[in-house]
Amino acid sequence: MELARTNLRAQHYDTLFGKFWLVLNPLLLSGVYFVLIDIVRGGKSGPGFFAHLVAGIFAYHYISGAVRSGVKSVTSGGKLVMNSAFPRVLLPLSSVIVGFKQFLPTLIIYIPIHFISGLPTNWSLLWVFPLVLLFTVLAAGLCMLVAALQVYFRDLRSLLPYVLRVWLYASPVLYYASHVPHGYKWLLVANPLAAPLSAWSDVLHGGHAPASWTLIVGPAWGIVILVGSLLFFMSREREFAVRL
Repeated sequence: MELARTNLRAQHYDTLFGKFWLVLNPLLLSGVYFVLIDIVRGGKSGPGFFAHLVAGIFAYHYISGAVRSGVKSVTSGGKLVMNSAFPRVLLPLSSVIVGFKQFLPTLIIYIPIHFISGLPTNWSLLWVFPLVLLFTVLAAGLCMLVAALQVYFRDLRSLLPYVLRVWLYASPVLYYASHVPHGYKWLLVANPLAAPLSAWSDVLHGGHAPASWTLIVGPAWGIVILVGSLLFFMSREREFAVRL
């Protein structure tokens, strides 16, 4: 928690403009994507699509932002790793805490967009809480994985932004999961982020409980990534001090 607080302070999170930029950046990105997609569709994006886009971008930024921060968490903490005895897994997990604290203000911004768009408001919105937990589990697993890999492959940090951008296009953020052609439906199962983001849209945009397949595929991917990444990280952490 202290390390996360220090990182947030370095990003000027404790200032008014620091918090404002955290929200403004993904919000402007949502606006740009909306204009481009609306032009492609001939101005027929449909009611509520902007709210779907904003909610998806905010959720995706939570995970991708944590991963971008987590990839350098071990390599940038070289002196701490070499001179202190502590569970090294705390380093990437602190990046998840940073991402979560940056995600909370975006939820506040989304609320008026939800109401202005006329989207349903009912008890199904309570699904938001377990879905945010699932996002956190995925972010934690991915952060541990990329943090460990970065120790061995130093170019991963430079490659990661391009991978995350392609991952955004392959996830149901700029489109609805139901609009994916039948021949490509398997991508929704193969993509670890597709099921959680599809469930996110079902709850916020559709106003109903997530589809059954998302409640199976999403948690399954979350558990596999979290446990697999944790085991991989712990099996390699003894070598970190040598390689740093």
